[in-house]
Amino acid sequence: MSRIIADLQIHSKYARAVSPKMVLEELDRWASDKGIDVMGTGDFTHPLWFKEIKEKLEPAEPGLYRLKAQYVLPTISGASSKTRFMLTSEISNVYTRGGRGRRVHNLIWAPSIDAVQKINSALSWIGNLSSDGRPILGLDSEDLVKICLGVDPHVVVIPAHAWTPWFSVFGSMSGFDTLEECYGEHTKHIFAIETGLSSDPSMNWRLSQLDAVAIVSNSDSHSPLKIGREANVFDCTMSYEGIIKAIKSSIPGAKKDPHNAFLYTIEFFPEEGKYHYDGHRACGVSWAPEETKEHGNMCSVCGKKVTIGVMNRMDVLADRPSGYTDARRTPYKSIVPLHEVVCGALNCGVTSKKIPVLYANLIQKFGSEFGILLDVPIADIALDFPRVADAIFRMRSGDIKIIPGYDGEFGHVSLFPKTT
Repeated sequence: MSRIIADLQIHSKYARAVSPKMVLEELDRWASDKGIDVMGTGDFTHPLWFKEIKEKLEPAEPGLYRLKAQYVLPTISGASSKTRFMLTSEISNVYTRGGRGRRVHNLIWAPSIDAVQKINSALSWIGNLSSDGRPILGLDSEDLVKICLGVDPHVVVIPAHAWTPWFSVFGSMSGFDTLEECYGEHTKHIFAIETGLSSDPSMNWRLSQLDAVAIVSNSDSHSPLKIGREANVFDCTMSYEGIIKAIKSSIPGAKKDPHNAFLYTIEFFPEEGKYHYDGHRACGVSWAPEETKEHGNMCSVCGKKVTIGVMNRMDVLADRPSGYTDARRTPYKSIVPLHEVVCGALNCGVTSKKIPVLYANLIQKFGSEFGILLDVPIADIALDFPRVADAIFRMRSGDIKIIPGYDGEFGHVSLFPKTT
């Protein structure tokens, strides 16, 4: 066994606001250059995307698939692609519970094409699966779990980006205060939650109610460039079952599986997420939770309620202090994606044509993005790319400055903060 990096939540070109380049061929190529071993397919409920999945993928290890040879594209690194795909999708559950409108996004992972066909058949009676890669269904989250497990007990349902204000299990606008409130008697089947970009594992450790679940992280990417901005790292059997066993074994108190281990997660710095702070994007108001409380949750510009972000919502539900640690938990490493590192090193805008050139030079030299961000010695990078080496050293040591994201606006990372 060896290190397996898995990004199990992305979207296809059939989902709204997603790049047309989010196709299997490009996902396979980009995953290889980034160093991702297992990619989620995303959006398997969409009929046209599922058709492509069946046409372009073939069985590999148990529960995993690979791109057929005729569809494989050349990689930047020149290496042969060994990407595996796991069948994944996301549902937007919009319904009423407890006298309140609820909008909860849930992830579905399936072990086979046959299971997906049965899930899609059942869900097609509830809503229009062709409307979007992430369909909106008037279906209670608890009922979604019941349907999926009724198809195959190996199907997994977990809450997506669990803290996003508008569409998540703990969201400040339409979520719940506990997993039990959302999933009822089926909570026993919810063995993991996804952090989302605006929270990291240590923030989630503050809730004792989450001691019974694993914490996973995925990119939720809408473009190939951003796959892997969050991911999971395993030392496990390369199979659907091996990945699931590794995740379950990371739950505090669970029996450890020496053959299937969850090594760590790869995280966005949560401040960079677009819902970390509270605020109003239209008014340019961005506040830490204590500032929001001082203003009674009301925007100082327009007088309306601000969007309560992830950090604030954590403070409301947490029963442990900020900075709490738990030795039983899977550790994590925070990164700045390589294209942002390159942007900082070149001191240029994100649309500069210099960025893809230097990015490609780095991949050709060192093999993969994650290799560069996590493994390659700084001294080796510095030989040919001293400014990039300095940026990566700062990233690895956490010596960066971030203006937090809020109300749908991503945070801004500075790897070379200006001094006054």
